[in-house]
Parts: sequence; structure tokens; C-alpha cells
Amino acid sequence: MPLDLASLHRLFPFQPNYIDVDGARMHYVDEGTGPPIVMLHGNPTWSFYYRELVKGLRDVCRVIAPDHIGCGLSEKPQDYPYTLATHIENLDRLLSHLDLGDVTLALHDWGGAIGMGWATRHPELLRRLIVFNTAAFWFRPTPKRIRICGWPVIGDVIVRGLNGFALGALRMAVAHPEALTREVKDGYLFPYSTWESRVAHLAFVRDIPQRPSMPSFGVLKRIEQALPQFQDRPMLICWGSRDFCFDDHALAGWTSRFPRAVVHRFQDAGHYVVEEAHERIVPLIRQFMVDRNHTPD
Repeated sequence: MPLDLASLHRLFPFQPNYIDVDGARMHYVDEGTGPPIVMLHGNPTWSFYYRELVKGLRDVCRVIAPDHIGCGLSEKPQDYPYTLATHIENLDRLLSHLDLGDVTLALHDWGGAIGMGWATRHPELLRRLIVFNTAAFWFRPTPKRIRICGWPVIGDVIVRGLNGFALGALRMAVAHPEALTREVKDGYLFPYSTWESRVAHLAFVRDIPQRPSMPSFGVLKRIEQALPQFQDRPMLICWGSRDFCFDDHALAGWTSRFPRAVVHRFQDAGHYVVEEAHERIVPLIRQFMVDRNHTPD
């Protein structure tokens, strides 16, 4: 039986907030007070991915967790430029509206490129970085099982018709899928019950910048080239070791660029590291946010 709104609210007990970004309504979580942390999800998740971090940090931080347009509780227009550049622009509009001052970014999956894309526009506003299995640079070809989901016709059937990308992630993006309750699985799937509601899942896959001819490749390369300016920012990396996509090559991409980063590897977690290890991650973030050793000069 699909999750109902009452059950969703038990798992995701946050007041909804919305902003119009160029004609599309973006949903975001805004909980707590204190130094702001902006948590950016990837594909095929939504702000639901960060629910336990929001609960565990909102007494000491102001936690902002938007749903990218096409995802979660945000609007899902069918004829829309779902590109990396557009998602960066949408984040820019949200954060300009909120006027948070300097922020800590928490990044997962596509959130890495989107968040660091925003940071290259506003380097003076980036205070700290928290990284979960993501990249903001090219590190190796996309695994074939993901590329297939972007193929013409086949991708449409798998991703939009069968909901295969979101359903597959609940098996392949976690180290122990049997540990996820039925309710939690339904929470991830809640916003994606129809062909129309899965439009961004397919668009994200097709926008993966795999080669220079792709529109977002140049955007990613510009972000990558700008990363050295952030080497002085404190960085906490919480990495799921059992990730078939964002693997050790991606982790090395961060540690080679940010050698001062504090790295915690979770050998019993996969790509959805926050889902599987949030009990251990929350104390690390709480300490990271107050530790003077992690305060920028």
C-alpha cells in the first residue's frame, strides 16, 4: 500500500516552504536556528534523504534542504530545462531569497556539482563543506547500468514507465537494502508515483556530463577549475565505501584537491550513506560545526 500523507509526516515532520523560481514552485525544508547548513540531494532522492540530519541538527543549526525542481515536493514541469546550469541558478535564487549570509554546504550525488556551482558564484559565502559520496569534477565514465537508463526509448520505459531508477537505487545504492523498512522505502518513492512525476529522474541521467559534446560538460569543467580557491575551507567527508558509482576514484578526487579534509569512511554503507549511517554522522557534523580547528581563518 502506498505511503499516505499521515505516515509521511511521521517520517518527515517538517513545515513545507515554497518559493517560485522562474515560474516553477520549489519546496524546501527550513528548520532550526544557528549557523546555516544547506543540504543538497541528488537523483533519484529528495530532501527526505536528509530527514534524520535535520532532526539531529536543528537544535544547533538552521538546516535548509531544498528539493530541486522536478524532485520531491517541488513542482515537476514537463517541458523544462533540467540541466546542471538551471539547477545552480535555482539554488542561487533560493539562497538569495533566504539571505543566509555565509553557509555550510552539505553535498550528495548531483548536489556536489550543483552546490559547488553555486559556490563558484559566491565564494565569499562558503564557510564549510560536508561531502557525502558526490563529485564536482569529472572522475571516470559513468557505470553502464546508469548509462542504460538514459538511452532513448529504453530509458523512458525503465525510468519513467517502470520507476526503475528510483526502485533500483533502493537496492543498489545501499549496502544493506534489507535493513530499509517498507515505510522508509515508500518515503523515497512517495513523490514519484507517475510517469509525469519521474521526468527529472530521466533528465538528470541524460544530463550526466560524460563527454565534451554534452551541454553540462563545460559547466562541470568550469566548476572543477574553480575548486582550488576553496582549499582553505574546512571540509568533512563522510563516505560510504560500498558505492559502485561514487567510488574510491571520486573520494580521491576530493582528498587530492582538499588534503586537509577530515575523512570518515563507513565500510558498511553504500551511496545512500546518510540513510545508513546517520546515527554516526550527526555527532560528527555537530562537532565539525563548533570545533575551532574547523573554523576558517
